[in-house]
Amino acid sequence: MSLAERWLSAAYQGSVWLYPLRPLAALYRRVMDHRRRAYLSGKKASWRAPVPVVVVGNITLGGTGKSPLVAWLVRRLGEQGYTPGIVTRGYGGSADDYPLRVGPDTPVEQSGDEPLMLAQQTGVAVVADPRRARGARALVADGCDVIVSDDGLQHLALERDIELAVVDGERGLGNGQCLPAGPLREPPERLESVDAVLVNGQCRRAMNVTTQPMQLVPRGWRQLASGRSHALRPLPFALPVRGIAGIGRPARFFTTLEGLGVEGCWQGYSDHHAFTADDLAVNPGQALVMTAKDAVKCRSLAPPDSWVLDVEAALPPDFERWLAARLAALSCRRHAHG
Repeated sequence: MSLAERWLSAAYQGSVWLYPLRPLAALYRRVMDHRRRAYLSGKKASWRAPVPVVVVGNITLGGTGKSPLVAWLVRRLGEQGYTPGIVTRGYGGSADDYPLRVGPDTPVEQSGDEPLMLAQQTGVAVVADPRRARGARALVADGCDVIVSDDGLQHLALERDIELAVVDGERGLGNGQCLPAGPLREPPERLESVDAVLVNGQCRRAMNVTTQPMQLVPRGWRQLASGRSHALRPLPFALPVRGIAGIGRPARFFTTLEGLGVEGCWQGYSDHHAFTADDLAVNPGQALVMTAKDAVKCRSLAPPDSWVLDVEAALPPDFERWLAARLAALSCRRHAHG
């Protein structure tokens, strides 16, 4: 386990060895508060899109399930007659020019893993740009009438109409401290100002705000080489397998595999890990199982018997109805002022 991974584990478990860092956490908190007030007051410039903007994000480090929620949102928006688009930073990618319009065949080295995965999963317009407002402008120019910003809660240069914060139910807010004494990008009170807090998985830690439940549900297996889909059962590969995950919380993926009756050995990597062929090596006759996020980086490197577990977000009908009503009201308001 790397030093960064040990630190993150300690931050979520409330280890006492992080206590000396609390004065730095207080300073970080003041800086973030000053930055937020500067945007709200207009001292720092922000851009308001002519279409509704929905921001999906979190206030913690580590994976919470934001990307599956983004995919769920744009699918539902499409079903309701909207033309949604996704703007994302494109972490791990490096393009010559931005905004980068990401398609299913964009090189992952340019786009980053999550934008490419979302483009392949959803089929909607995806733009990667470190400057979210510039990326959002490109989506509007391309005809999108709703913008979903992936991991955009702290990117205040893009104004937003709806903020959705995702919290991991298992880990919650950890020790409740801001960086570097804890895992929080913003103080816990930030959750009081968002429009909805979605808890991914069983909530094992008390939350001081109203929350909505969210689950990541396995949808099926996909053969990496051919792209062919298979039902969850019977398993389309022999056991035991080798499972890998380079995501924010690899343990969640491995627990899901075990719940599906998959047996094998598991190896977690850091989030956005740049895989090599050696990372994907298996024993003769052994299948390799991975996440959809890892699959976009591993297709040309992985052995023939490699499989992807596709998952999707599941949310309660009340949340769907609330979101539809909010977006309808926003759209009507804009048309009235247009």
